[in-house]
Amino acid sequence: MAYREFDTPNLSRRALLRGGAWLTAGAALAGAPLGRVAMAQAGTASWPAVTALADKYVSERKVANMVATLGWGRQDPLTIARGTLALGGAAQADADSLYRIYSMTKPITGMAAMMMIDEGRLGLDQPIAELLPAYADMQVQKTYDGSVTDVVPAERPITVRQLLTHTAGLGYGIVQKGPITEAYAEKGLIPGQVSRMPIPGLGRAKAVEGLDVFADRLAELPLVLQPGTKWSYSVSLDLLGRVIEVASGMAFDEFLRTRIFEPTGMTSTWFTVPDSEIGRFTTNYGIMNGTPLPVDPAKASIYLDPPPFPFGGAGLVSSPRDYDRFLQMLLGYGVIEGRRVMGELAVRVGTSNLLPETATTEGTWVEGQGFGAGGRVSDGSYGWGGAAGTIAFVNYKAGLRANLMTQFMPSDSYPIHEGFPEAVTADLAAMQGAKA
Repeated sequence: MAYREFDTPNLSRRALLRGGAWLTAGAALAGAPLGRVAMAQAGTASWPAVTALADKYVSERKVANMVATLGWGRQDPLTIARGTLALGGAAQADADSLYRIYSMTKPITGMAAMMMIDEGRLGLDQPIAELLPAYADMQVQKTYDGSVTDVVPAERPITVRQLLTHTAGLGYGIVQKGPITEAYAEKGLIPGQVSRMPIPGLGRAKAVEGLDVFADRLAELPLVLQPGTKWSYSVSLDLLGRVIEVASGMAFDEFLRTRIFEPTGMTSTWFTVPDSEIGRFTTNYGIMNGTPLPVDPAKASIYLDPPPFPFGGAGLVSSPRDYDRFLQMLLGYGVIEGRRVMGELAVRVGTSNLLPETATTEGTWVEGQGFGAGGRVSDGSYGWGGAAGTIAFVNYKAGLRANLMTQFMPSDSYPIHEGFPEAVTADLAAMQGAKA
C-alpha cells in the first residue's frame, strides 16, 4: 500500500507494511509425510489451534472479527469465522464478508503478468521500455534515499522479472525516507488509500488520475537502487499494472475482471465496493496504544469511491471465499472446477523463485528466501500478507491452501502474520500425531 505515514509510535510508516517472517513458519508445512497425513484427515480436521487463535483475538476485542479458510487440493474449504463486521455490531463475519486485502493484491497482479508471459505478449526478462519508452534512460540516486538530483545512469534496463520481484530499483512512499519520499508525494505517486477521514500524521497528498499518468510521472523520478541489484519493497506491482494494460490492449482492472476474477468465480473482488454490497463490508481499525479505533468505517469507507487508478499493489477488496478460490486455482496449477484460467507453466514459474541472480536479499524481509510473481517463495510455499492483517498462502508439498482475514493497522500491532501459519503448522503436527 502507499499511504504516507502515521506520525505516532504505534503507526509508523515502516510498521505499516512490515510483513514479518510468516512464510518461514509456513515452510514447515512442506514436509511430505506431514502433507500426506493431513490430506488423509482433511475431511475430519478441526483445526483447534487456528480456532483458538481466532477465539482469542475476537474474545479479547483486539479485532472485530477473524475469518480463516483452509482447503486441500480441489476440496471445498473449511471456514472458521468469529466476530462481527464491526466492534459492537450485530452482523456476523463469514466467508462472504468483504476485507481490504491491500498487498495481497500483489500476487493477483503477478499472476496476471504471468498470463501475458505465457501467451507470448510479455517476456520475463523483457525491458519494460519496449512497452513504456519513458523508462528507456532511467537515472539512479547516487546515494540511497539521498539527493534526487545527484544521480547516475541505470546500469541495466528495468525488466518484467524485476517488477515481479521488487528488484527494479523503484521506491515506495512508505518505505523510503528523505527527498525521494517528498518527490513521490509532489507528483501524486500515491498507489493506495486508507480513509476518507483526516488522520493526524497521515499525509493527504492527492494521487494522480489514471494508471498511464502514474507510470509516466514515476519515470520522471530517479530509482533508489540500480535495477537488478537488491530486493526492495516498492511500487513495482503498480507499475506492472500499466505494463499489463499496454501488453494486453485492455484496461488493467478490466483485464483482472475478465481474465482472472470471472473465470475463477471470484464474484466479490473489486477495486470499488458496490453500494449493494456495503452490508457485508467490514470496518478497518487502527490500533492505538492497544486499543482498536475505527479508521475506515464500512458505511463511509474510501473503498466506496472509485480509486484514482487501479492499484495493482494494494487496491483490492475481496472476501475469504473469493481469495480461497484464487488460491485453489493456483493449487490446481491454473485449473479450478475443471476450468483452465491460466497455463500450468505460468503458475509453476510464477510460484517459483524468480529473483535475478544479480540481486541480493541480505538485510531484507525476505532474506534467505525466494520471491516469485508478487509473493514470497519458501520450500513449496507461495503467498503474501496485507497491511490490514490479512495473510494467505498455498503450499504445494502439503497440497494446502490457507487464508486468514481480519482488519487492523498497522499489521505488526499483533503477531498474526506469524501466528496464523504457526497455528496451521501446529494443527498439522497434531494430525500427524493422531495418525501415528
